Amino acid sequence: MRKVRKHSYKILLLVLSFILLSMIGCSKNSDKEDIKSNDEKTQQTDNSNYEFTEHELNIIDDNYRTYYEIFVYSFYDSDGDRIGDLKGVIQKLDYIKDMGFNGIWLMPIMPSPSYHKYDVVDYYAIDPEYGTMEDFKELVSACKERGIKLILDLVLNHTSPKHEWFKTAEEYLSSLPKDQEPNETECPYIGYYNIVKGKPDSGAYYQIKDTDYYYEGVFSQQMPDLNLANKALRKDLEEVMSYWLNLGVGGFRLDAAKEYYTGSIDKNVEVLQWVNDYVKSLNEENYLVAEVWDSYLNLTQYYKSGIDSIFNFAFADTEGKIAKVLNYTGTQNSARSFAEAMVKFQERIRSFSPNAIDAPFFVNHDLGRAAGYFSYKQGKIKMAAAMNLMMTGNAFVYYGEEIGMTGSGRDENKRAPMYWSDKNVDGMTRGPADMESQENRFDSLEKQLEDPLSIVNFYKHLIRLRNENPEIARGTVAVINEITDEDVAAFVKTWEENQIVILMNLSETQEKTVSFNFSDYKVSQLRNYLSTDGSKVKVEGNQVTLPPYSLAVIK
Repeated sequence: MRKVRKHSYKILLLVLSFILLSMIGCSKNSDKEDIKSNDEKTQQTDNSNYEFTEHELNIIDDNYRTYYEIFVYSFYDSDGDRIGDLKGVIQKLDYIKDMGFNGIWLMPIMPSPSYHKYDVVDYYAIDPEYGTMEDFKELVSACKERGIKLILDLVLNHTSPKHEWFKTAEEYLSSLPKDQEPNETECPYIGYYNIVKGKPDSGAYYQIKDTDYYYEGVFSQQMPDLNLANKALRKDLEEVMSYWLNLGVGGFRLDAAKEYYTGSIDKNVEVLQWVNDYVKSLNEENYLVAEVWDSYLNLTQYYKSGIDSIFNFAFADTEGKIAKVLNYTGTQNSARSFAEAMVKFQERIRSFSPNAIDAPFFVNHDLGRAAGYFSYKQGKIKMAAAMNLMMTGNAFVYYGEEIGMTGSGRDENKRAPMYWSDKNVDGMTRGPADMESQENRFDSLEKQLEDPLSIVNFYKHLIRLRNENPEIARGTVAVINEITDEDVAAFVKTWEENQIVILMNLSETQEKTVSFNFSDYKVSQLRNYLSTDGSKVKVEGNQVTLPPYSLAVIK
């Protein structure tokens, strides 16, 4: 009996020991899991608690603004036909305002047989797909209430062949006896287009019905080119500009200015000078920006016209300065090269026009979406936005870029529906008919607005910096050479008697610490900072530590 009990005690002790060891083991594993869980929670908490420091807004009502480019067709639908319209734009003005934009560029809204509407049928009307003239007037009024300047895409290079000017010229020429020469007194509109007898050996010319007359159409057969040397045409176009400006439009984006006279910069400059002089004669505050898709040396010459702005293609697209700096290595693609390029561009345009306002942008409706440039790496997408929006001048942002939308290849793909929500289809458009299916890699706007570290909130903070610090848009740029290197772009902007210093770490992986004397640049403290992952910029004395892909604003 004693032996049995003794044996039982041993068994009991072994069982208890096993249980105790198991509990200790479980406790250790549990501790490890708790540590891991706490690490994850800490990281999530850090991200969710990341807050951008807001200062007082200092928005100046002048021609330096931050513009939002809208393709109405794909933006927001107000009536359920899945085609964007002007009322849809009105419904989203509070979103645009909340983002900080104080300018809107509407792509063409005049009647047109195409989805893109760059082939105008009537310069004095609204395309029925987009709404009515009353809708437009309401939009103008709503923009003014919010301090938003509205500019329209104005296509002066060509019309649709369905335009009354062209149809009248076409009918007249086709009715002429073969031995009779055309007479502009009988039909002034034959002088409105580049029409010749007999097909030229070179150039893009198309036959007018069954006649021996041909018209020029550099872009397309459906876009007959206007003869901008014609005085009567210029008078008609002045009336068009006056009409829209009197409705409250704040200016125009001038399409295809390089092709007014293909191959002749001087003639194109003269056309822009005429437009600029006329528009400014009505109101000096009217704003003009022209599309000149050309090399840096060529496009800058167009500032000789006196026009406010020319789109800065040198920094845009996959081969522009911004993408090259972020995607490639080497001296020509360094942070220093970015800072120096800003100064070089600034000096060149001001040599042609002292009051020039640069128009930096990164992508637009003719270019692939930025997300694709960077293989959908969110850090690079954000940093490209920072480089664009910290440039001097009027920064332009294409709708959907603020949420990292997808789109490349054919033009229709680049003009896909704004991705408002993945749950609520109200207001969502179907996009152009020939658009290929687009898969957005990032969340909808609705979801991104809830995430402090999303692309859209990064854009919002960048624009806030512009609206708090007028020196960013208006300042003259100078490189801080003792700090700027392969990874860090350091520059000071001077406007009136104010200065602001911007430091950018353009390294994707390396933290950078720089040292400089704040008082040398009339600045005293870190005003604000942004990093693509929420990491902090640290300042100790004159030492500034920048995490990878970050910027600091010192004022």
